[in-house]
Amino acid sequence: MFTLAQETDQDWWEVEALYDLCFAPGREALSSYRLRDDVPPVTGLSLVARDGQDILAGAIRYWPVRVGTFEALLLGPVAVHPTHQGEGLGGLLIEESLSRGVDFGWDRVMLVGDAPYYRKFGFARLGDVIMPPPTNPERVLGRELRPGAWHGVAGHVRSFAEEA
Repeated sequence: MFTLAQETDQDWWEVEALYDLCFAPGREALSSYRLRDDVPPVTGLSLVARDGQDILAGAIRYWPVRVGTFEALLLGPVAVHPTHQGEGLGGLLIEESLSRGVDFGWDRVMLVGDAPYYRKFGFARLGDVIMPPPTNPERVLGRELRPGAWHGVAGHVRSFAEEA
């Protein structure tokens, strides 16, 4: 059994340690991290999951980005502690946070990730959305939070820190 809660400032370093455990060294050198520089995560969507002993079992974060003239959520990272992988916690974090995203008025979400994994959560390749290099275009995926939200959305992904 897991308890989901909004990530707080007190969770920050524990979540960072989980990401360090789950991802390869140098993860912060990825182009998606440049989109996060000087931009706070989206309030209310970044969640932590704790097990019955109140130990961090998983976490997910979101960042606002711009695609052309449109706003979108950038999902990631999402991580599950190795001792809890295969229990459906990643999917729970994704679905619960995206449900909250709808409640908060977001229309679309994107990520850079493994299509076979994220396809089961409704993500598909975004052919007209260009992430900063070096990003494999096959890994740029999106999901509509409202019907038609990706229709006509194209262009380069930019940080919210840049002028609109």
